[in-house]
Amino acid sequence: MNDQPEGIDTARALTRPEPSADGATDRTGPAHPWHRFVALGDSFTEGIGDPDPDRPGSWRGWADRAAAELGRSVDGFEYANLAVRGKLYRQILDDQLEPAIALKPDLVSLCAGGNDVLRRGDPDEIAAALDDAVGQLAAGGATIVMWTGADIGETPVLNLVRGRVAIYNENIRSVAARHGAAVVDMWGLRALTHESMWAEDRLHFSAAGHLLIASAMLDVLGVEHTLDPYPLEDPHTRPWREARQQDLHWARTHFGPWVMRRLRGQSSGDGIAPKRPHPEPVFGQPMPPGVSATEADIDPDGHPRPER
Repeated sequence: MNDQPEGIDTARALTRPEPSADGATDRTGPAHPWHRFVALGDSFTEGIGDPDPDRPGSWRGWADRAAAELGRSVDGFEYANLAVRGKLYRQILDDQLEPAIALKPDLVSLCAGGNDVLRRGDPDEIAAALDDAVGQLAAGGATIVMWTGADIGETPVLNLVRGRVAIYNENIRSVAARHGAAVVDMWGLRALTHESMWAEDRLHFSAAGHLLIASAMLDVLGVEHTLDPYPLEDPHTRPWREARQQDLHWARTHFGPWVMRRLRGQSSGDGIAPKRPHPEPVFGQPMPPGVSATEADIDPDGHPRPER
């Protein structure tokens, strides 16, 4: 149907050039076959939960981290990120699919439907729309990367849709198999169930989570990389009363406002533009601050506020 599987197998057979004695990377031969990476999605792909410590007010995330690694060994490698927080799958496809195709990428990441599943959307309807979108992306010859949802069984309230996430995941695998796409199985990444992998809002991944996810994507593509996920410490065992108090604090601070936005028909992505709409080089270049950050997104300490 297309040549994605061969491209991925080729990438596994290639290795990244070793740094020379002066520390510079030998870039005479590519370590992978891709030259332009475009990421589509919502807050997961925008990078919410992973603030850039060097640029207050901007988000980093797994896509930025993976793109930086991909850009190390290919001259002229470019990366665009069209994702916007809070978007539903139909908004992602309506707003991002055509611009992504127009950029003519040879590597595309598509993750959509997570917000819909949390709102009890129909996983089968989501899959049907994604199937069509992936077919359009694959028709251009790009390698497609898709994502299963992580296991949220340990998260209060959200664990009520755990079964719906499992159905969504099986549909994602079916769509990917039909079009020769690669799948990053976040459900199977059991380390993501560790509390340190999640931001305080329990809706987005932390810096540690985004780092692990970026590493997993590169592993699936067969690209050698320098990412070293943080070691996991044993979760802190909290007394029952302390754990319940923390759950109540989370509900008041994060979950309650999230529900109120849903009831009001509002989205944290309203009025937000993609942080990186144009393909640009990554390796050796400072990552631009996310243009989506506004003054309201910044807390008193200069860090972005996590929100869906």
